[in-house]
Amino acid sequence: MSPFSVWSVILPRTPIQIASARASDLPVLAAIHAASFPHSWSEAELSALIRDPNVICLVARRANAFGTRRAIGFLLLRVAADEAEVLTIAVDPRRRGLGSGRDLMEVGMRELYRERVASLFLEVDAGNRSALALYRKLRFHQVGERRGYYRDGNGGTSTALVMRADLV
Repeated sequence: MSPFSVWSVILPRTPIQIASARASDLPVLAAIHAASFPHSWSEAELSALIRDPNVICLVARRANAFGTRRAIGFLLLRVAADEAEVLTIAVDPRRRGLGSGRDLMEVGMRELYRERVASLFLEVDAGNRSALALYRKLRFHQVGERRGYYRDGNGGTSTALVMRADLV
């Protein structure tokens, strides 16, 4: 039995908790974003977004054995009239594949639905298979594309797919 599985028997997996971001989360959110994207957002940029009244920032947390609630992922949504867009979603690379991204998106979409937002848009790298699979499960469909939209750290570019989910 691996050490991880021993701990998972002793300390059962705690559910992910999703809540609004706090100012104290900013350093961790900036670090998660930096680990997720070649062009990351600083604490100051994230702080400005979080203070915007049209932006929703949800943070996923998982408790550890000592009861702390460190952020493991986050979602930023911007609302304009009856439409919204995903500004970014990022999950700590060590926590990917465990459902945190889906949980964040589902909670965000439910919140937008309660606010009577009709459509949610996002852009995703055409090569990001795991993100595309998630968005398709959440009923997003492609409505456009932007060639050369994303730049990687090596001077290359990739296509962004524009996707939409109808919420009402």
